[in-house]
Amino acid sequence: MMIQSNRFRAVSMVLAILFTVPVLAGAAGAAETPADDCPRGDLDARYCDRAGDLVADPPENPDDFIDPNTLIFAAVPGEDPATYESAWRPLLDLMEELTGRNVEYFYVDSFAAQVEAMRAGRAHIGGVPTGNVPTAVNQAGFIPRKVIGWGDDGNYGYYMWVIAHADNDEVNTLEDLRNRTVAFVDPGSNSGFQAPAALLFEELNMIPDEDYQTTFSGSHDNSIMGVEARDYEVAAIADTALFRLVDSGLVDEDSFKVVYESNPFPPVAWGHVYNLDEEIAEQVVEAFRSYDWSGTELEAQYATDGDAFLPITYKEAWQVIRDVDAGLQQIGLD
Repeated sequence: MMIQSNRFRAVSMVLAILFTVPVLAGAAGAAETPADDCPRGDLDARYCDRAGDLVADPPENPDDFIDPNTLIFAAVPGEDPATYESAWRPLLDLMEELTGRNVEYFYVDSFAAQVEAMRAGRAHIGGVPTGNVPTAVNQAGFIPRKVIGWGDDGNYGYYMWVIAHADNDEVNTLEDLRNRTVAFVDPGSNSGFQAPAALLFEELNMIPDEDYQTTFSGSHDNSIMGVEARDYEVAAIADTALFRLVDSGLVDEDSFKVVYESNPFPPVAWGHVYNLDEEIAEQVVEAFRSYDWSGTELEAQYATDGDAFLPITYKEAWQVIRDVDAGLQQIGLD
């Protein structure tokens, strides 16, 4: 067997930094100098952060809260949107029971569309992929509240892997990526583009589309299956995506080798928009907290034996991602 599962490896709750980069002045997304009574840091001009937790404060005016009759749950699924929606339906039913509102699943076909839907008020709750969380927080007022855990010790996280076909004798280190085409997932994906691009620059001074060529597959599944089929020579993925495809029988674990493994990153963040009625928001969070996913499609979808949803704070857990973003700024990819 060419790869070893990290699924039950102990991970510190304090996430290690993948690499060290300087924090640049004028960080991407920063608004104009805020008034003293409305500090906001990198948040959009429509938001304030008086609490200092790096996310948008709830509206001060009660009239600015939203209490829709139908709550929209926005998600970017993998290969099969219908299966993904079916897996989530029991949890959404619990949300309906607790909130007294209809809860509709809203399929969006890109991370950017998901953030825009939240910003425009067309989506109220859902899951945002790791690398898109800072954008969703800063531009759409998204409040991360939960992540999916793994194991039975309350830990969470995933690893970025650079993988190649097990029979590929020419790709064994990051240096071997030079002058090759690397399959990435999406420009907004952390493990599927942002972290490996920043890493290659930090470690080897390699710039995308200069020192190696980029192609985007659209999903982790596409990248993984593309490597197995030899459509892609090398790909950057989240390890959990490969575990899931192996567990489902869609790929053979022995087809792959791991060229590089990062330190752990936080997974998808589940939460709500900042101006959702506070009572409704807490009922949504309670649905995540109390849902028993043992033996459900949802548990199988995420291929983990861990707790369903663990509490999270953006300021602490996403520091490693903000460091990656700072690295991307150095190579003009912010």
